[in-house]
Amino acid sequence: MSIILSLETSTHVCSVALHADGASLASAVTYREQSHASKLAVLVDQVLSLADVTMAQLGAVAVSSGPGSYTGLRIGTSTAKGLCYALNIPLIGVGALDSLALAAGPFNTSRALLCPMIDARRMEVYCQLLDAEYNAVSPVEAKVIDAESFRTQLEAGPVLFFGNGAAKCQGVIQHKNAFFLADVHPTADTVGTLAWEKFRRNETEDLVTFEPFYLKEFMIKAPATPEVAAAANKTA
Repeated sequence: MSIILSLETSTHVCSVALHADGASLASAVTYREQSHASKLAVLVDQVLSLADVTMAQLGAVAVSSGPGSYTGLRIGTSTAKGLCYALNIPLIGVGALDSLALAAGPFNTSRALLCPMIDARRMEVYCQLLDAEYNAVSPVEAKVIDAESFRTQLEAGPVLFFGNGAAKCQGVIQHKNAFFLADVHPTADTVGTLAWEKFRRNETEDLVTFEPFYLKEFMIKAPATPEVAAAANKTA
């Protein structure tokens, strides 16, 4: 029996799950923002206890590989890599948008195109289009949303939008074929489901070189110089 521990930290939701040969054993989640650093290890201990599984029984660790929150992805990746190094077991990376699409799949009764969206601030989202069988129709991209976004696909048929980036787009994308699904998040449960398939195909990551797929560079705003701050105060 192969047991996989899965971690999902790409959004404000932090979750952990255990699967044995693809079957769910236990899962735990917190929706508290900015809690990944303090809660991830707690959730790992919780699911191991719930399933009566020890660290030594793990066959692999899976982690959401992004795109998503820079800080969240760093925390999830460093935790996963640390466990894999310590236990000498493989690491499996699972795309956050793939995980999100799988979570929304059961609600896709019209067999619409699936458009998972992760918030990338302002009117930008990380997104991808997939068909009802989860095959990619478009590449993963960082997209600024306006009234013309996805116009070609919407003219052709229904598109289901979901994820924490979709809500802010609902007032902008108002085509008759645009449908929005609330409260769908990437979860460790769907990460584990996808990770099992990768594990069976021996699709694992290089522990030394693996890095999350950030899609965009993390931008750190430099503090204003005294001269710039003074100028800003004069124009305020």
